[in-house]
Order: sequence, then C-alpha cells, then structure tokens
Amino acid sequence: MATPSSDTENNAERELRQETVTGTVERVTYHNEENGFSVLKIRARGSRDAVTVVGNSPAISPGEFIACTGSWQNNRTHGLQFKADGIDIIQPTTADGIEKYLASGMVKGVGSFYAKKLVKKFGTGVLDILDSNPERLLEIEGIGRKRLELITKSWEEQKAIREIMVFLQSHGVGIARAFRIYKTYRQDAIKKVSENPYSLSLDIDGIGFLTADTIASKLGIAHDSLIRAEAGVRHVLQELASSGHCAVPKERLVQESADMLDISAPIVEEAIAVETGKFNLVRETIDGEEIFYLAPLHRAEEKTAAALAALLQGRTPWKGIDLQKAVVQIAEETGLQLSPSQKEALALVLTNKAAVITGGPGVGKTTLVNAILRVIRKKTTKILLCAPTGRAAKRLSESTGMEAKTIHRLLEFDPNSGGFKRGSGNPLEADMVVVDETSMVDIVLMSKLLSAVPAKAALLLVGDADQLPSVGPGAVLTDIIASDAVPVVRLTEIFRQAARSQIIVNAHRINNGEIPRNAEGEELSDFYVVNSQTPENIHAKLMQMVTERIPARFGFHPVRDIQVLTPMNRGGLGSRALNAELQKALNGSAEPKVSRFGSIFSPGDKVIQMVNNYDKEVFNGDIGAITAIDTEESELTVDFDKRPVRYEFSELDELALAYATSIHKSQGSEYLAVVIPLAMQHFTLLERNLIYTAVTRGKKLVVIIAQPKALALAVTNRKADRRMTTLALKLTEAAGNPNP
Repeated sequence: MATPSSDTENNAERELRQETVTGTVERVTYHNEENGFSVLKIRARGSRDAVTVVGNSPAISPGEFIACTGSWQNNRTHGLQFKADGIDIIQPTTADGIEKYLASGMVKGVGSFYAKKLVKKFGTGVLDILDSNPERLLEIEGIGRKRLELITKSWEEQKAIREIMVFLQSHGVGIARAFRIYKTYRQDAIKKVSENPYSLSLDIDGIGFLTADTIASKLGIAHDSLIRAEAGVRHVLQELASSGHCAVPKERLVQESADMLDISAPIVEEAIAVETGKFNLVRETIDGEEIFYLAPLHRAEEKTAAALAALLQGRTPWKGIDLQKAVVQIAEETGLQLSPSQKEALALVLTNKAAVITGGPGVGKTTLVNAILRVIRKKTTKILLCAPTGRAAKRLSESTGMEAKTIHRLLEFDPNSGGFKRGSGNPLEADMVVVDETSMVDIVLMSKLLSAVPAKAALLLVGDADQLPSVGPGAVLTDIIASDAVPVVRLTEIFRQAARSQIIVNAHRINNGEIPRNAEGEELSDFYVVNSQTPENIHAKLMQMVTERIPARFGFHPVRDIQVLTPMNRGGLGSRALNAELQKALNGSAEPKVSRFGSIFSPGDKVIQMVNNYDKEVFNGDIGAITAIDTEESELTVDFDKRPVRYEFSELDELALAYATSIHKSQGSEYLAVVIPLAMQHFTLLERNLIYTAVTRGKKLVVIIAQPKALALAVTNRKADRRMTTLALKLTEAAGNPNP
C-alpha cells in the first residue's frame, strides 16, 4: 500500500488513485457533530509519521482502529492528507491496538489502568470475552461485581450505539442528532425510525422535520404524501414558535408550507384540515382572519389569560395595611426614603391581587420589591419567590434576603413524568407569589406557573419589558402590560446613586435610541466603546482586552470575571469561533483533554449548560467551570456555583464552552465584566433590545468593541416583526368577563 512516506511517487499521481488506509486513531483534531466531518491523526500501517485523514464518520475516539477508502490529496494549507470517501470503525486485532481502544474512554469503568491489565491477562481475546463471557473479568484484581456491571453495561451500550449510529448516518443523520435519537428510543431506535421517521420531530427535542424528511426520503416515502405534508405543516408552525410566534395566519401557513415542501397548496390545506381534526392544530378567527396555533401554545395562552383574570378578582390576602404608616416604618427600619413614584407603586401593589412592576436598571425595582415584601411579611409569612433561571433566582435571594427558587423547582418538576407535581390539583401553599425576570418566561411556563397559584393568593410580576423576550414562544410580559387588564407600575426615574454608573446611564440612552457615550479622560470608567473598522480588528482587540488589558487594568480574572457576549453563534465573531480562540489562549495547556461532539474540554474550562437537565438540576444557560476529568471512569465534573455536577462523557453534548456566549443565553445573568463585539456581519440580529440586554448584564464593566455603523444600527433598530401572539386580546376579554 502506498503511504505519504513514499517520496518516490509523484503527488499528482498519488492523488488520482483510490486506496485503503488502516490504522489507529491517535487524535481527533476536529469533529462536526452535525454532519460527521472529521479530521483525524492516525498511526497507519507502513507509515513512519502520523497520517491526516479527513472525511465523514460516526463518533470516533482516540484508540479506535479504522479502515479508510479514498485518495491522497495535497492541501495547500495543511499539506498531504488522505481524503476518505468512507471511514469504517473496526475492532483492533493487535494487543497494543486493543489496549488503546479500551483505554480511550469509550467503555466506562475500564480506562488505561484496567485496559493494560485486561490485555495482559487475556491478550487479543479480551474483546471476545467482553462479548460472550464478561464474568471472567472478575479474575482481574480490582474488578468486583459493581465495576463488572458498569463495564458490561457500557460495552453492550457501545455496541448498540455503534449499530444504531451506522444505520442513522447511512440515512443522513448527524452525530449529535443520532445520539439524541438513541437516548430517546434506545434499542428500539432503528425500528421506530423505520416505521415513521416523522415521529422524530414530535418525540425528540432538537430533532426537526428536516432530519426526519431526509430519513423518510431514503426510506421511500413519497414527496407529495399526506403524511409528509402533515409533518411539514407542524414543522413550519414549530419554526415560527422557535422565533417566538404563538400563531400564524392561514395564508402565511399555507404559503410557507407549500414553498418549504415544494408541493401544491391544496395538499397543504388538506394536511392542515387533518391536523386540526387530530387536535394537533387549533383554528381561530380574529377580525375576520383565520389563524392557526400548535395546540399546546393555544392551550397555554387560554390558561394564562383565564388564570390571570381569576387572580384579579377578590380581596388581597392581607388586610388593614395603613400605607402612610408603612412608608414611615420602612424609613425607620431601613433608612430608605421612597420616592413619590415608588410610594404610588407601593399603594398600587398593596391594593391589587395581581400587579406588574417594570423598568430598566437603576430605577429602584429592587428597592420597591423589598419595601413591598417588608410590609406584607408583617401580615403573612407565606410568600414564595421565583425566577426563570438559577442565576436569576440566586440574585433575587441575595437582594431580598429570602429564599428564591427557579420556577421549575418551585413547581417541583418530575423528570420521570416530564411534568410538574404542582398544579391546579396540587397548588402552591402561598399567600403571595413573586416572579422576577418575567420577560424571560415563555407562554407555556407561565401557564404552568399560574395553574399552581392558589385562587386566594396575590401575584407580583417583576421585569424589564425592554429586554429581549423569552427564548421560548410568546411575549408574556409585554402582552400582559399591553392588555391593560393588570395594574402596571412603570418606574422610569434613575436614582442619584445609580446615575453615577455609566453602564446604567448608557443602558437608558440605548433604550431611548441614543448612541452610548464613551468614557473620557484618564480616570477609569465602567463603560467603554472601542471603535474598530473591520471584523478582523474587532477580533484582535477582543482577544487583547480579555486576555491582557482588562485583567491588568481592572484586576478581573479573564475566565471567572469576564464574559464575552456576542449576537451570533456562527462566524468569526460568533461564540463558537471565539470560544476556540479564548480556550486556546486562556486554558490551552490544561490536561487531560476529552474530545466529544466537536468540542474539547479540559479542567479549568468555563462551560454552559445547553438544555434543561432536571435530574442534575442544571438548566439551560447555567455557567460553571470544569474542575476534574476522570478518564478511568469516563466522567467530567463541573462546578455550578459551588455545587459539583458529574457528567458521563456520553452526556457532553449538553455542554458547550462559555468563554463567549450568545446574548440570548445571557438573559437573567449578571457578570462583573462584559465584552460585546458588534460587526455588520451581525446585521440580521442588530436591534435595540439585543444590545440593551447585553449592556445590562454587566455589573462593574462593559466594553463594546464595534464598527460604528453596526453600533448605530443596533441602537436605532426596533424590530418591526413583532411576535404574533393573542394573549393580550385573550386577557382583555377574560378580565372583562372572568366567569364566562
């Protein structure tokens, strides 16, 4: 077999010939979890040096033995590479290869220590023993029943995963999605996918119509079949929901579905009728226009409106509060002198069962909430505080001195059933429920929360309506305010102490459509705008700011204290590219390293949780630091606010590096220092509430590194495409007729 060490062969001739290269994977340089594209360094037979292989493959780990079919190519940038048309993972046959394979971390409970012992004891027959007679592993000193069970289970799981992965990849499914499918269906994955690939879009979070459609096409399902049209209609509605919309006019639904599916409108209309008949969709007519909802979103809007209307009725749980006396007592006990607007707000909240407090930073929301709680606690002790995220709940606890929980914890989420233990049949034990950061709460979660609030209780919603709306569908806080059904306190006055912060002053300037003022003079400020003319220049300045200038000048730790917030995930200034660069600069020498799902993790890395994991009590957007990696046990430990959480290597698709995160992911969090890159390449996302949200995340320092045109666009652009929701209308109607 010709190899790259064959210096006598002409490169051009070598590039034309199909060959097979076999060898052991030494390093996974790159792996794309979506399409399986990999760059591998392998120790090939007949070659003195490591060989670079590029091609598509299932998940591969160092130590695995592969056979690649393809041809040699001379890449201008990276030199001679083997471009593989196909990569097959095969079990190694040599003792050295088997030892590396078992030590790779693929088999939980083995690791390098026991891999060496197993090969020494059983030689090249160890894989057969794992297959047919695993009890013999008990002959190895240190392997007891518990470890044997762990190894056996992991070995069987790896075999099943490999078979399922090969099947799914042969039908166009990327690695990350294949793992989600496996985690949901386990050994039934192949059967389930074969029977109805479109069920994937219903059963598995993160698996959409496009993935299912790719599989369906390869399984022979007709392009214009009704089952495809039904799934396509749901997909269009789900895509709109992921953009925040709860409903869509029929005309738009038909047009977008027909265009996306490349089928005729009559087939789409038939599919809409079938899905409506199955109660997967709900039809309403508003102002003479037909609109359609996904059933869960329609139900959530209806329940939210009804629950709020019901809560507005009746008397407050507390009685006999003398407002003037309460204001005097607050001043005597805390030294706080409430402003006239805060006194009016206090009176409004204390005389209504449901109310909203909204306003930007520095306008006294926290002071007002504390004053309200101080008054009410003298009348009742059953007050519950909550917020959408762990970090927001922690901040609420710190500002009030009372326990605050995430909404999921408050409602007692049950991971076994996928629902909440608290609801209309088992309401919360409370006289008052306070929800902070309400702008982050989507319509589904709000409906679940309100169903658990007892009829006797009062409700206080607190939030900044000018921030980004929730990641999930709906515009709950904005809609409640717009309904005019719930009393609203709008705080606008910036208090003297807060006005000393240029972060707060400039946040309000941005919210008013004005360009933020830059720091002047030599004195240190908490807000800077650094002008840059090109994305490349922004990148260079950002790296220097985070790794050198801010730590040197302000004393902030570059990993713990500084957070880069960027509008996008993709591109040179997106979170993915910036994370790779910042990891290399700030933690590149850390060992050991584990490579999974296209990311490399090391102790000391800052990471973010990408999905809600109720078993671990870690939620989407939570940021922590990797404290340990155990290659023997194939486990990684992350510290989330001094709480260690363990992840198996197979669970690392839930984590991503977090030196840089998207602005959307930062909602509800605060960081000592924030660095925000803004370039015209972000133009589709540049809008006022995005930059406003980013700026208000910084506590001690905000640095914007921007092309002037991009910053101006972000500040002046108020997005016209408002989310299509009907909560405001439903709430207005329900409040006018609370008992229909």
